[in-house]
Amino acid sequence: MLQLLEITSIILAILFVVAFVAMLASVKGRRSLQLALRSLWLHKMRSFLSVLGIIIGTGAVIALMAFGEGSMHEALEDIKRLGATNIIIRGVKPPESNTTTQQRVAVFGLTYPDYELFGTIDAVTRRVPMRIFSQEFRYLERKHNGRLVATLPGYAEINQLDLASGRFLIKEDDEQMSNVAVLAANTADKLFPFEDPIEHSVRVGAYFYRVVGVLKPRMPTGGSGGSQAAEDFNDDVYIPLKTCRVRFGDVITIRRAGSFQREQVPLHQVTLTVSNIDKVRPVGAMISDMLEDRHAQKDWLVTVPLDILKAAQDTQERYIMLLVLIAGISLLVGGIGIMNIMLATVTERTREIGVRRALGAKRRDITLQFLIEAIVQTTAGALLGVISGLAIAFLVPLVASLFKTHLPAKLNEFSFFLSLGVAIAVGTVFGLYPAWRAARLDPIEALRHE
Repeated sequence: MLQLLEITSIILAILFVVAFVAMLASVKGRRSLQLALRSLWLHKMRSFLSVLGIIIGTGAVIALMAFGEGSMHEALEDIKRLGATNIIIRGVKPPESNTTTQQRVAVFGLTYPDYELFGTIDAVTRRVPMRIFSQEFRYLERKHNGRLVATLPGYAEINQLDLASGRFLIKEDDEQMSNVAVLAANTADKLFPFEDPIEHSVRVGAYFYRVVGVLKPRMPTGGSGGSQAAEDFNDDVYIPLKTCRVRFGDVITIRRAGSFQREQVPLHQVTLTVSNIDKVRPVGAMISDMLEDRHAQKDWLVTVPLDILKAAQDTQERYIMLLVLIAGISLLVGGIGIMNIMLATVTERTREIGVRRALGAKRRDITLQFLIEAIVQTTAGALLGVISGLAIAFLVPLVASLFKTHLPAKLNEFSFFLSLGVAIAVGTVFGLYPAWRAARLDPIEALRHE
């Protein structure tokens, strides 16, 4: 539907340009255009007010679609970062585990046998396990609270993490259970505000870890419909998975104000990469069946980013269709204003029409003159609206950034064709009736008009 509208708008714009050029090729066409421009110039304020609705409508369409496109683009990019060929399996705490007391260990989530089973699926080309829990990180007297992420080297590629210095985890770190760590951007800034963290040691729990890399800042993801939690990577510390298992064990104690809770979660998340995009959904269904057979309770959740991406793209199309409807209403109101002004102009210029008819002008010449005036007004209003819409789309994000607010904008080429095409169509449709009224005036009665 959206593509059909876009193609229709482009075709209308091309037909208008062809018709306009053909009209200017004739002497009468050029003469009518000159008369229309002269009339509009003589009444500049009235002409401007008559097209103000077109200007506002066109500018609003372009600006709104730019902001809407920018926001949707960022949301889609967040989902694309998860990978269209990836499947994310997360361990989740079942409702019955919410009653965990201090004497009881809550056991849930993915297990290492689950992880090994995922590797037996032929279509799976990569497995990245991870264990995530909150910890306090220390360096000298400085400390910072964040996430401790125990994982494998593939984690950086899957989540598109870029290094600022040093290196990320490597295979040997996990095999040798080395005490090495990679710091996220905010963690590095908090613990090492005045020095390079590389080769220094940070304390996590009872052990010290040598810093081998620092990451660049990474935009957080915004959760997707409850199936994928929002995730901020900038307060993380990354260590090898086997190192975490040896140093922290399988049971983690989570301390909160006045209480503590013990959980045994071998793996919090496993991300699988599938060889072909067509196999993503079948493999996702296969994994769900496997986990249902192996787990007595629903303590897992399978997320397919491909499905989230498709749903987000459908939402984007519906959003743009809504803006198209708003655009049509705005420009329709502007067209009514132009018709009103043109009808008043016909009444005001009745004597002029009578003189032209008496001098030999035909009805089609009068129709063409007033029709061109209406089209010129709407076209000029649409062009001014495009300029104002571009200015809003560029300036508002800059002003918002001064107040530490992120307001993304991405220009939508379709909005240009849409606004121009609809504005020209409005000028033609709403200019026809006043032009017809002017052409139907009786020359004798028009000459008598005062």
